[in-house]
Amino acid sequence: MANNKKMTKRDYFNALLAIKEVADNSAMVDFINHELELLEKKNSAERKPTAQQTANEAVKVAILEGMENGKLYTITDMIKEIPACAEMTNQRVSALVRQMLDTSIERVEEKRKAYFRKIAD
Repeated sequence: MANNKKMTKRDYFNALLAIKEVADNSAMVDFINHELELLEKKNSAERKPTAQQTANEAVKVAILEGMENGKLYTITDMIKEIPACAEMTNQRVSALVRQMLDTSIERVEEKRKAYFRKIAD
């Protein structure tokens, strides 16, 4: 590959299939096709969310319910004022808030400090 693009596992398997000696060996062809099927299954979008992702969704709802309309919050304010955030680290709350940006929370910057507020329903 001349464009310096890193080859993926799929690229390697397809390259192996193109080799005559490999293509003539039915056991190797079956193995490679099976591995390609596993890659396809792994990359399909039909996966269930993990337990942590499900728990995070519940925390996001609790954060929104704990915020007052129009009030500006820093991440530290959220940890102090919203019960769902009380036991969380600053980084975790920040990550969850970032996931909600533009859909239910907006970021406001005042004097180089980040504040967040609930987007009005």
